[in-house]
Amino acid sequence: MAAATLVEAKRIARRDAQRDQVLLHPTDFTLRAGQRVVLTGPSGSGKSVFLRALALLDPLDGGTVHWHGRPVAHGLVPRYRRHIAYVRQRPALIDGTVEDNLRYPYSLAVYRDTAFDAARVRSLLDAAGRGSDFLARATAELSGGEAQIVALVRVLQLDPEALLLDEPTASLDPESANAVETLIAQWFERERATRATVWVSHDPAQAQRVGTRHITMRAGVLDEPASAPVAVGALR
Repeated sequence: MAAATLVEAKRIARRDAQRDQVLLHPTDFTLRAGQRVVLTGPSGSGKSVFLRALALLDPLDGGTVHWHGRPVAHGLVPRYRRHIAYVRQRPALIDGTVEDNLRYPYSLAVYRDTAFDAARVRSLLDAAGRGSDFLARATAELSGGEAQIVALVRVLQLDPEALLLDEPTASLDPESANAVETLIAQWFERERATRATVWVSHDPAQAQRVGTRHITMRAGVLDEPASAPVAVGALR
């Protein structure tokens, strides 16, 4: 039985009107449940532009994004972003404690059908090598790696279907990068038949660890070999 299609981009495009520059040429892309996609390419090639377009964080200049076979209408964008979650390289945290940040999403209308689950959060923090006392830490005192872990746990506790990861470990030390990779791998493994990731990375070794489907981007154009593997491989 074929894996379910989570997201399908049809001829999505982005351009910088002020500079009259094409940032993302019309692009087709399909993300199915169980896939771990890695996107590589030189700096400035459009990887982040593509990921933000797929996340519907920036307005499209052409094309449509479909979610479970249906185009994402304007009114469905908040719900779409809840399930197809974008994780940026440098997370934005609110002032306060780690727990304040983890509770914050539940104050938003799109998440009011669910509630903060302390046990789930503790499990995620354990997977990242952080104890329950981490919840009381002030965000102003966190290292870059710790802040990224908080941002990731804040997303994972909401059980998204897919993660769109924009170089989440690029500025982290090896220990923090390993914690982030482990946390994402465990999240994926928990329900691998229904989840997926798209991970932008500049690190060839990391790309081999975190992905089984490899795509490159150059000058705003995706390039995927016709024989690229799409099956789920062994996790680290």
